[in-house]
Amino acid sequence: MIKIDLKLFVTLSKYQPEDGECLEVPEETTVEKLILDVGIPKELVKLIFINGKKQNRSYQLKNNDRVGLFPPVGGG
Repeated sequence: MIKIDLKLFVTLSKYQPEDGECLEVPEETTVEKLILDVGIPKELVKLIFINGKKQNRSYQLKNNDRVGLFPPVGGG
């Protein structure tokens, strides 16, 4: 098992696990699997940041990664 810090922003915050700031996940977990395991409909996640850098869903999580997930953002 590895530990990650998971932050869900804006409309995704309702899916935030109670232990999200120190969430344990199996080694070799991808962002895609994390999204499914937390129960977020995958079409709701648009931006993925790992340790402050944009990543894709196939990124394999590492111990102590800081994960930020964002929904589609609109503006004008």
